[in-house]
Amino acid sequence: MTDTPAPARDYRDTVFLPKTDFPMKAGLPAKEPGILARWQAMGLYEKVRAARAGREKFILHDGPPYANGDMHIGHALNHILKDTVCRTQTLLGKDAPYVPGWDCHGLPIEWKVEEQYRAKKRNKDEVPPREFRAECRAYAQHWVNVQREQLKRLGINGDWDHPYLTMDFAAEATIVTELMKFAESGQLYRGAKPVMWSPVEKTALAEAEVEYEDVVSTQIDVAFEIVDAPNAPELVGAHAVIWTTTPWTIPVNQALSYGPEIEYLLVRFDDMVEGPRTLLVAHDLLESFGARIGHPVILKIGDSAGTVSALQSIKGSQLEGATARHPMHELGGFFAKPRPFLPGDFVTTDAGTGLVHMSPDHGEDDFLLCKQYGIEPVFAVDGAGMYRDDWAWLGGQGSVINKKFVSAEGPICADLRSVGALIAASDDFAHSYPHSWRSKAKVIFRATPQWFIPMDAPLDSPSPSGEGLGWGSPAEGGLSETPAELGLGETPPTPNPSPEGEGRNGRTLRQTALAAIEATTWYPPKGQNRITAMVAGRPDWVISRQRAWGVPITLFVDRKTGQYLVDPAVNARIIAAVSAEGVDAWSEEAAQDLLGPDYRLADYERVTDILDVWFDSGCTHAFVLDSGRWTDLQWPADLYLEGSDQHRGWFQSSLMESCGTRGRAPYKAVLTHGFTMDSKGMKMSKSLGNTINPLDLMKESGADILRLWALSVDFTEDHRIGKEILNGVSDQYRKLRNTFRYLLGALEGFDEAERLPVAEMPELERYVLQLLAELDAKLRAAVAVYDFNSYVRLLTEFAQEDLSAFYFDIRKDSLYCDGVDDPKRRGCRTVFDTLFHALVRYAAPVLCFTAEETWQARFPSEDESVHLLEWPELPAVDGVDVAHWAQVRALRTQVTEAIEPLRREKIVRSSLEAEVVVPEAPMPVEALAELFIVAKVTTGAGVAVSRTDYDKCGRCWRLLPDVTEDGALCDRCAEVVA
Repeated sequence: MTDTPAPARDYRDTVFLPKTDFPMKAGLPAKEPGILARWQAMGLYEKVRAARAGREKFILHDGPPYANGDMHIGHALNHILKDTVCRTQTLLGKDAPYVPGWDCHGLPIEWKVEEQYRAKKRNKDEVPPREFRAECRAYAQHWVNVQREQLKRLGINGDWDHPYLTMDFAAEATIVTELMKFAESGQLYRGAKPVMWSPVEKTALAEAEVEYEDVVSTQIDVAFEIVDAPNAPELVGAHAVIWTTTPWTIPVNQALSYGPEIEYLLVRFDDMVEGPRTLLVAHDLLESFGARIGHPVILKIGDSAGTVSALQSIKGSQLEGATARHPMHELGGFFAKPRPFLPGDFVTTDAGTGLVHMSPDHGEDDFLLCKQYGIEPVFAVDGAGMYRDDWAWLGGQGSVINKKFVSAEGPICADLRSVGALIAASDDFAHSYPHSWRSKAKVIFRATPQWFIPMDAPLDSPSPSGEGLGWGSPAEGGLSETPAELGLGETPPTPNPSPEGEGRNGRTLRQTALAAIEATTWYPPKGQNRITAMVAGRPDWVISRQRAWGVPITLFVDRKTGQYLVDPAVNARIIAAVSAEGVDAWSEEAAQDLLGPDYRLADYERVTDILDVWFDSGCTHAFVLDSGRWTDLQWPADLYLEGSDQHRGWFQSSLMESCGTRGRAPYKAVLTHGFTMDSKGMKMSKSLGNTINPLDLMKESGADILRLWALSVDFTEDHRIGKEILNGVSDQYRKLRNTFRYLLGALEGFDEAERLPVAEMPELERYVLQLLAELDAKLRAAVAVYDFNSYVRLLTEFAQEDLSAFYFDIRKDSLYCDGVDDPKRRGCRTVFDTLFHALVRYAAPVLCFTAEETWQARFPSEDESVHLLEWPELPAVDGVDVAHWAQVRALRTQVTEAIEPLRREKIVRSSLEAEVVVPEAPMPVEALAELFIVAKVTTGAGVAVSRTDYDKCGRCWRLLPDVTEDGALCDRCAEVVA
């Protein structure tokens, strides 16, 4: 017989491999709902409040989204950011409650309910207002409930059982209370001036409710015959030409405006279809005018050839006192009245003819200039965009936003053409035009009686009625009632958009707001410039809307004087009624009771307008932070956080409301985020089919992937999302998860008896703790400025580059093969424990579900959570030469790169089989061999690699000089096994 060699011993049972049940595959869509249910069952939000009771507060006030549809990607991003702010502040040890809220009034809700009516062929105007409001309330409540569950699914930790709703009776009463503060301090007036109006929605709109889109409009040139010109009599009989892109305003024209310093030419066109025409046009615009009307201009001066003759040069100032007649003057009445020429500093030679037609009903410049000369609006266009029935020209016709109606072949141009006044018309003028962001329909400027908060009146004005502000009388053909009969107080003086203008007794609202902006911290800083420019140039705040679903303007107006009633007792009754019954309390039936015994209802008009929904949301700070209803909250807020569009929306309305009632902003800082685009940088649109539904994304990948995406992008700018981007986020998530998994496995069985003091640790461990301390400081700095993009990047890079690719790689040998009492292994496991406690905490605000899963995998508990923990306290580390270690790591990178060609050529199968030569050794070569994970390191010229002749240890697989033959044990392993 021959002897059979004994098989090599299997040492696997002696190696301390990581052990954990924590799965590599996350399975987030299935796992996260269970974690949510556990949080709800244990009352996590309440536990966090109790744990932070008495600590320094941090208040983020939630900007209310509209309760009118499913959560979209913008909602998801916004609420993830808010949740991360609150979680990071809570982690820092602060008491950071989060009360979510919803905006429940206004057009977004009404519009949806009306859509339902239209589908059922119901007419909203035939539905009793109380019934309609009840349906709006029910609709809003439905979507509050839907959105609440959707937002909770994102892992947003908040007081979901007690959100704030602007339609709560208490909230409606607070909004009324805030309105009364403006009324009692004289900061309200009612007047007629052009505001942006939606003919489709039949209401005034705020700037924040308007978006601009590129359109192609009709442009026309219209001739007005000059009938009188005392400073240039030779103009009589000639025609002044105006250019406009809103033909529908010609039926409401009341004047012409000129530039006093502009040079005009009186020219004769000899070859026009209608015959020779003598026209007045600005000299600098004559060439473009000729091209537009199809008559290229070559001036004929003296006997020279040309297509037009220049008869005379006229300076604009010579038009003072001149009048023209409306092209439709034969209709009589309003149209027969002479149209004066008025000097306008806004008239330029940038485009058109240098002459501008004035319609005070439909333009701010028109309104202000005409008012100076006693010309008032005539209110010819009704709320639906139709000319009123009694209007002599086109009465009952429209709508003025109907493209066919205002086209070159429409009735306006046809009538102008028939009287010889239409010089040119074409449907080809491309420009930007305002649209309602809800209906997507064009809006118009329309003068209507509205309620305003003045920007440039003193905040402590003693004149609550608007007394002494000058109303004027209606123009011929306009309103027959007096301002008092209309319930219109008197309009204020022309607002000064400059912040320099001072109020009579103190600062104006504009000045107060600008000072408050300066005192606020803005993230990013450019937000300050944006909102400053908006506030500095904004007009008076129009706060009234002609709708049904909203908080009413709870004022009684004296029918004789036009002044609104200011009586604290009446106001108190109104507030109490709204608190008890909501907005339905403001009814005609209850009006006399609200007025009380001292006033007769017959003497007063009950205002039926409702408040602008931006006034509603601008008051949320008062209802939520300052009411005491949520005892964890306080005023003012530390932070408001919304999209950058809210500089003209909620940030500004809250600023105006708070400055008007409290003299300062309701926030200390404001953080804005950009908009989410598709992967190509295009705006998301259902019509383009490029939207990403966060609900679907959570079903496919889980909420933590969505959270990681939101916090990885530079959210302060417009940013992108798409399949490839999300694949990258998923890869980033896997690396973080694998870091947690490795730590969990490596720490199996760790207890305090094994902990090694920092002073006794090897230099590598102390270096890693130093890196962790540096990471900690950087993360704190990122949290301080809400730089979550850097926060996530720093955390991910540390896990991948400093741990997985460096420290974990080096220490696997010690962790797996050293004896359990070996100081190096104990030091390693001690550092791993420190890393675990720190990294899981750091990750918790970002990956709230995964962090909880990770923590529970090591410290299972029915009633504890990682989200109850505070920022980690790290052990002090002294004497670590970080620059020295940077040199070592750079050399390690060179060595790794030098080994790779040998690996590809199969000269070595792993770095363990390599011997390395380095130019110099920054530490003992034995230590370098361990750091480089090679068999041997020597010094020499340059970096060189070769295969070692050492044999391989049968347990640790290292190739070492003390291994006598392949499969035998090295001295270290022999000692451990023994």
